[in-house]
Amino acid sequence: MTDHSVPVNSPDTFGDAATRDSDAMTVLALADAAPTPDPSRPRPAVQRLLQGDGANLIAFTFAPGQELPDHRSAHPITVQCLEGVLDFTCGGETVRLAPGVVVHLRAQITHRVDCPADAPERNVLLLSMLTGERHE
Repeated sequence: MTDHSVPVNSPDTFGDAATRDSDAMTVLALADAAPTPDPSRPRPAVQRLLQGDGANLIAFTFAPGQELPDHRSAHPITVQCLEGVLDFTCGGETVRLAPGVVVHLRAQITHRVDCPADAPERNVLLLSMLTGERHE
């Protein structure tokens, strides 16, 4: 049974993409492209970096103590921490995300992300929303 009180995010939730894919190779310097966190806010800074065939890349930059409370994605996703550390929780299980750890979820699975209070000042999460969409 789906919990309709938990928000569902789609690529459009995160604004317009900074980049669209090209007919050849699209290159992004993710650490440079990630937004700057605002520690005075409860939520991380977010920027959709790429709208491409089959996937959207979205960067979240967390300051210590910031969180993304329970939410779901309209599409399957992968998440990975590019810089710093984050805690990813799904189904009562929490995984510590550090560079090199990737999590995959099917669509509509409730999850959350928390930045520990003792984390570095900048903690970057890369969300790959696997839309399957083809853009002309």
